[in-house]
Amino acid sequence: MGFRFLCQAFLAPLHRVFVQNRVFCLEKIMETTLVLLKPDCVQRRLIGEIIGRFERKGLNIVAMKMLQVTPELSREHYAEHVSKPFYKNLEDFITSAPIVALAIEGLEAIRVVRDMLGATNGLKAAPGTIRGDYSSSRQMNLVHASDSPESAARELQLYFPGNAICRYTPTLVGSFRAGDEG
Repeated sequence: MGFRFLCQAFLAPLHRVFVQNRVFCLEKIMETTLVLLKPDCVQRRLIGEIIGRFERKGLNIVAMKMLQVTPELSREHYAEHVSKPFYKNLEDFITSAPIVALAIEGLEAIRVVRDMLGATNGLKAAPGTIRGDYSSSRQMNLVHASDSPESAARELQLYFPGNAICRYTPTLVGSFRAGDEG
């Protein structure tokens, strides 16, 4: 039995099923991803501009908080980089000022958000992307976003443990996508 058959036969009345941080809607994938507005974004007062872009795209902000990243949280978040030569500078940067952590939900949210951000290096990011419009640095690139469903699940638990995510359906959802798109 294929996934499509299972959805049509058993989930059609429900339309959605949650598995970790993903909601499967027949053949479309509703995802939740972590986005961090880094210290340079906060210091430059770009929070509203960046959040506005996500909202105008039709993505849902299902959790948000401002916090000061500690060295411990930095090491946990960037565990794969701790032994690399650049890690000390990364930790110094991410702990230098408050950040804003967001849980963002939408169809294919992980890919969509990363496409909106552009290339990691702001100098190489395309115009029209967040980094292309506002960044000229590889490290001070304004925003972090999860790069896979596995990373999103791990990172969301670091910043929004337990039941801190508040899922909802905006009343305008019909204006963002067709009814058969999830």
